[in-house]
Amino acid sequence: MDADAPRSLRIGDAAPNFTARTTQGEMTLDQYRGRWVVFFSHPADFTPVCTSEFVALAKAAPQFEALDCALLGLSVDSLYSHVAWLRAIKDVFGVEVPFPIVEDPSMAVGYAYGMLDEQAGDASAVRATYFIDPEGIIRALNWYPMNVGRSVDEMLRTVRALQRSADGQVYTPADWQPGDDVLLPPALPGGAGADWFHQLQADR
Repeated sequence: MDADAPRSLRIGDAAPNFTARTTQGEMTLDQYRGRWVVFFSHPADFTPVCTSEFVALAKAAPQFEALDCALLGLSVDSLYSHVAWLRAIKDVFGVEVPFPIVEDPSMAVGYAYGMLDEQAGDASAVRATYFIDPEGIIRALNWYPMNVGRSVDEMLRTVRALQRSADGQVYTPADWQPGDDVLLPPALPGGAGADWFHQLQADR
């Protein structure tokens, strides 16, 4: 492995800022400071799995907006390809994609985020998602292979869980949904007794 190759980003890292052209004009990541951001890459425009994801994300966009969370897509395809793809999605599915898509033909953003191997000629194997908090810190991430689509429900659940536990006062257990019980952090990790298992009612 090349020592100069960028490492993949991790939870707790600052999300690298960038300036890029998008389907909604030139933008920087820093302009989203103060909001949560779900920043996700897709392998290529005009592909079946990616199209299914964008249709689903477009339909769920109001739910992300209600969480004060912005959606931001990226692929190595050109801005012209992005615009044509969004037009095709609207024509075929009757769905208008309301969030911007970043063009990354030089793969500069992909390299900065460690989405791509240094020797990669394209991003066909990359389906990465970064959950970025209002301070610009990566709080969660996931990766899928090109042949498996992401779960939009889980993306929403992740944002809600991150927001609910952001102050460090509670943890969210498996399959947590808003209104479910949450967990109090244990006083001593691995401590004996039942206290480590203590639950309280969320948002009451």
